[in-house]
Amino acid sequence: MDEQNLPRREREKLRQREEMLNAALALFSEKGYHNVSMQEIAEKAEFAVGTLYKFFRNKEELYKALISAQADRFHEALMQALGDGDGELAQLRSYIQAKGRVFMDNVACVRLYFAENRGASFNIKAGLDSAIRERCDVVLRRLAAVFAQGMDSGLFRRTAEPYHLALALDSLCNAFLFHWLEGRHPYPESPDIILNIFLHGLMD
Repeated sequence: MDEQNLPRREREKLRQREEMLNAALALFSEKGYHNVSMQEIAEKAEFAVGTLYKFFRNKEELYKALISAQADRFHEALMQALGDGDGELAQLRSYIQAKGRVFMDNVACVRLYFAENRGASFNIKAGLDSAIRERCDVVLRRLAAVFAQGMDSGLFRRTAEPYHLALALDSLCNAFLFHWLEGRHPYPESPDIILNIFLHGLMD
């Protein structure tokens, strides 16, 4: 159901939950997950701590909700990108652009995940990792379908398995994004920069 069609009380609950998650993200980004208390999050969001506990049983559950919401945004944006454009090349360009855009638009949460993932408890990490892996695999298989369609139409040569090609292109995008995250090199404004490296290589 669309949020606008929900009863007013339900819309208010969603708004409060989002404010709590935003407050948690700001504090986690500033201090680190392990150095923030539920009391601090409640104060930052301007709610009573009891209200915060009505939404999240503990800090682990809140952290999982925060990262899961981010993963949902990534998943939705990339799946939509793979449905955009006329033809396989247009879909690949759309994917490369969407990957960069959603990564950069949500960089605070991305930094938090990679900074805290190793230090998270086993229960948090196990639950998050399996859910995120599932979302990633759905996207990769949809990306592989684009390569398969391109092979069937004669656009691409059958030089590798479509899934391997999807994994390779996704990894190339990730390499550029991590360099951007470290301030070492910008993510290409034109998707053709990445696509040309991937499709044409370095030799005639």
